[in-house]
This record gives sequence, structure tokens and C-alpha cells, in this order.
Amino acid sequence: MMKKKLFFGTVLVILLFLIGSYFYTNLTYMEKPLKAMRDAGFTEKQVTLKDGTVLNYGEGPDNGKPPLLLIHGQGMTWEDYAKSLPALSERYHVFAVDCHGHGESDWNPKKYSAKAMAADFAEFIETVIDDKVVLSGHSSGGMVAAWMAAHYPELVTGLVIEDSPFFATEPGRRETTYAWVYGFQQYEDFKHQDEIDNYFEYSLKNSYWKKVFGDFLWNRFSRDAVAYHKKHPNEPVHLFYLPPPINRIFESETYPHDRRFGEAFFDNSWFEDYEQSEVLEKIECPTVFVKAQTHYDGDLLLAALTDEDADRVVRLLQNGKLVKVDTPGHDIHYDKPDEFTNIMINFLEEVGDAISSSLL
Repeated sequence: MMKKKLFFGTVLVILLFLIGSYFYTNLTYMEKPLKAMRDAGFTEKQVTLKDGTVLNYGEGPDNGKPPLLLIHGQGMTWEDYAKSLPALSERYHVFAVDCHGHGESDWNPKKYSAKAMAADFAEFIETVIDDKVVLSGHSSGGMVAAWMAAHYPELVTGLVIEDSPFFATEPGRRETTYAWVYGFQQYEDFKHQDEIDNYFEYSLKNSYWKKVFGDFLWNRFSRDAVAYHKKHPNEPVHLFYLPPPINRIFESETYPHDRRFGEAFFDNSWFEDYEQSEVLEKIECPTVFVKAQTHYDGDLLLAALTDEDADRVVRLLQNGKLVKVDTPGHDIHYDKPDEFTNIMINFLEEVGDAISSSLL
């Protein structure tokens, strides 16, 4: 009898430990990387450009290392790189900027184009960093980074493009992508209905993920997510009982950003003067295109771009190569921070001579 009690007591302790660990992880998975980032010496700053535009950014320790500028994707903020920043700061002097219409940078629709953003980020490099940079952009941020490498080559030593939607964003192609159907088009549909006045609630009701999780679970998640968002309107939604990969669905929808930024993609004004093939062909510096896995649901592209698109990107680049990362997630720096960091560190070897020359 004593042995049975001891056995069941041990099992109970293990179960309680596992349950406690599960909830502890869910409660702290966002804060841990942010704390590690701050402990590594990252601080948040702002700069006002010549025309009055305010750019918010994070900066790592000034360690005499080559400067790296990170440009996040749509719907995120500079802190989205938090998992990678401590390790990157050991090899780079890191700068990560909030894009226009995101976080604490100015929300000015006149700047919601790759061309306008690139001009401001070029000024940022000239006035804040005051040196040539290794440049890396994720998703739409990678398309801005590509424009910068093409049109401001004197400021860019090397370029890493992270899963940017080249060619899949062109009219005629974009209409069969997840980002269009459940993002840009969905927001337009929301504006032309009067049943629900909160877009986050509307997006959950019409979400792709509803058919993945089923009505019962998704409706429960959605109710709790909407309640959380109402209580904490200025922070990403975070449900304690869901693991990080599922929480990421809600989190990525509720970072502080201007929905008018997405409208510029819908009406194609974000691509003012942006002929994608021509931009890529103009890039002379060493460039790595990092590609996540490609998945489909029927004819719906669930990735940023196809494998064929990625191959085309690299063929157009004068000095490019393709690196594929084994992750279904679009945010490689978030889902696979170690792999992303290694890519960025290994890239230093490719641009080392150019960096050494710029430091002379």
C-alpha cells in the first residue's frame, strides 16, 4: 500500500510539474526574449528626419562590429527580432527599425510605399549609423531592403532577404495567396459590411484557421482572444492556455500597426515605381535569399512565394544565393532564430572584404 501511495504521489508530482511548466512557458515565452534582448544591451530610441518623420528603432551595444540594419515585415515591430538579437549583437552593431505605420514610428500614409520608406531608411543610415551596413529585411521589409540595395548601393555592403513575397504579390498572382485572401481582401470586405465593427473580431470569424481547428475550438479561442484584446488594446493578444505556435496566430494580428499600410498593398500604391525584376537585377552586392517551406491548400498559396519564385529571385540577382530553412512559418527569424542567426553570421564571411575596406 505504501509503495502504491508513493507511486501515485510521484506521478501526481510529475503531472503537476509538467502542467505547471506548460503554463509557465505559455505565460513567459514573449517576455523571456525581450528580457534577454534588454540584458544584452538593446535600448529603444527615436530620431527625427529632415522632413519631420519620426522613426523608432532599437539599437544594440556599440561594440565596434559591422553595422546591421534589420527591417521587419508588415504587422510587426522591431522587437519581433528579439529572439535573434542577443546573438547577433555579438557579431554586429545591430539596429532594428520600426517601419512607417508600425510601432512608435510615424503613422503617415504618404510614406506607405517601398520607395518612400527606402528613402527614409537611407537617411537613417546616413545620419544615425553613418556607415555602410549589412541589410536584412523580412517579408515586405525585405522588398524595401532590396530597393535600398538597388538604388542606394553606396550604403549597403550586403543584403539578406528573408522570405519576401517577390512575384507572388503581382496582380494576377496575389489573388490566390493566403496573405491576399485572409489579409488585404478580407480587410476590404470588412470595410464594406456593418455586422461587426471590430476588425480583429471580424478576421477571427472569417479566419482560415477556423477550418483547421474546427468551429468549437476556434470559437472558444476567438472569444478569449477578443476579450483579451479589449482589455489590452495596445499589446499583442496572448492566451495563457495556448502554446506559442498557436498564440502566434493571434499575436501577429494585434501588434500595433496602421491598417492603412495594408490598404496600400491592396491598391498597389505600395509598389509605386517598383518593377520587381528590375529591382533585383540592379542589386550588385552579395545577397542571400532565405526561403521558408512552401505549402498549398488547393490553389491557395500558404507561403510568401513559391519555390519557383525564389529560384527566379536568385537568377536575377548579380551575386545571389538561395538558403532554404526547414520551417512552415513565414517568420524565420522568430520560428528558427538559431538558423537565422547562423545565416547572418556566416554572411559576414561573404562580405568581409567589403566591410574591411569601408573601415579603412
